[in-house]
Amino acid sequence: MMRLFVFFLLMLTQTCSAYPALKVQLLHKSLTDGSQMMSVWIQQKLKSTEIADVHGKLDILIGTVDYTLSNIWIRQSSMSDLVMEFVEGTGVSVMVSQLSLAVTGDWATHFGLIHDGGSFDLAVHNININLLLLFSDDESGRLFISSVSCTDDVGGVDVTFHGGASVLFKPFDSKIRGIIVNTIREQICPTIKQVIDDVEMHLQEMPVKVAVDQYIDLSIPLTSSPFVTNDNIQLDIKGEFYSKISPSEPPFYAQDFDLQYTDDYMISLGVSEFFINSAAYSYFSSGVFQINIKDEMIPKSLPIHLNTRQFSIFIPQLATLYPDTEMQVLLYASETPLFFFNPGELDLHVPASAKFSAVKQDGSLVPLFRLDVDGFFSGNAQIENKRLTGAVKMNNLTLNLGSSEIGDFKTAPLEQAIKMAMSMFVLPKLNEKLKNGIPLPVLKDFSLINTNMLIKNGFVIILTDVETTPGNLSIFFWD
Repeated sequence: MMRLFVFFLLMLTQTCSAYPALKVQLLHKSLTDGSQMMSVWIQQKLKSTEIADVHGKLDILIGTVDYTLSNIWIRQSSMSDLVMEFVEGTGVSVMVSQLSLAVTGDWATHFGLIHDGGSFDLAVHNININLLLLFSDDESGRLFISSVSCTDDVGGVDVTFHGGASVLFKPFDSKIRGIIVNTIREQICPTIKQVIDDVEMHLQEMPVKVAVDQYIDLSIPLTSSPFVTNDNIQLDIKGEFYSKISPSEPPFYAQDFDLQYTDDYMISLGVSEFFINSAAYSYFSSGVFQINIKDEMIPKSLPIHLNTRQFSIFIPQLATLYPDTEMQVLLYASETPLFFFNPGELDLHVPASAKFSAVKQDGSLVPLFRLDVDGFFSGNAQIENKRLTGAVKMNNLTLNLGSSEIGDFKTAPLEQAIKMAMSMFVLPKLNEKLKNGIPLPVLKDFSLINTNMLIKNGFVIILTDVETTPGNLSIFFWD
């Protein structure tokens, strides 16, 4: 029985640790902007496509004319409609209708000793394209996009030959038109697939580990293949921070959560408690959560300053042991601060310790005592300038004497003083750091607009639209 119980616990912890801390849903509204980008990308790519020369022979009754069509290029393209839809279990379908191309090129003929040449203009109308994209993940945890199928058909073609004895082509106009159209059609689907390949190439260049700052990194590989419905695509992302100095797994696990569906935004991002707490654990492991408080750092308006004369009000023996001596405090987190998400509110538990020392004339420190602090805080969070920021207020704080080199003393009066110092000094400093925030993962040439945050039980939902700059993206992909 005990073995079965232990096995169950092991399976439970392994399962919990596999849950993603970040979930991203690309909602149906996002396809509108995606359609505009895809339209720009396809037209840009078609205009830059190199079309191979065409060589052939024409029978003109009195003999055979050798011809060459060269320097063929798509001078202009236009598209009246591009529709993208989610396909459950697969990815996205792309439907292009009424794509038109303006094509120019040169022609040349060789009939015995007679050589001739000129140019031609070709207008291809009402090209319809159907493309199916598969969304999956690769071994490294990156998003992988591939084209499953591509079909196209051409509605109409007009061709005009200029220069030379182009009248020779008139009896064979339909044949030449067919040859050129087939040449163009052979390029359409490969060109569009190249657009997908270009996007995929840049997806593969995206890191699965991001350096947040000098202390921690963020691991963001996919934990499973994208989940596609007829309404959205959901990406499950690891979302775990690691200390650069001592990377290790935290003593807690990610819990599962479900995002709510909405039609009002382009993107829904779910952030679990584990995401924030793994950052706290990583900073704690890196030794960031500590500060040396000196008397000159305390505002003069505060009634209590760091010297034994004033602290003797709370600890009478200080005045005798170290008369009128400056003091210094090392305030640090004794355990990892932990966040708890409750509907509409963020709660924070901070276990901390404060080591008080006397500062001798030569600057050396003499340990005095250690106070253990248990603080409970609540606050709010918002998104500003692509960063998750927040503010904290104190709900409760308890103080106990952890150790002492100067004998026992009552901590209740000092607890009240510490609460005052926390409210007037420490919390403002902490809020100043929190004001800088944690950067949200945002791709190049994308910015978040119309952003809303909902705090749920155990996770936060960020609902947002995304503003893009397609022109810059085109340069990014095809510079």
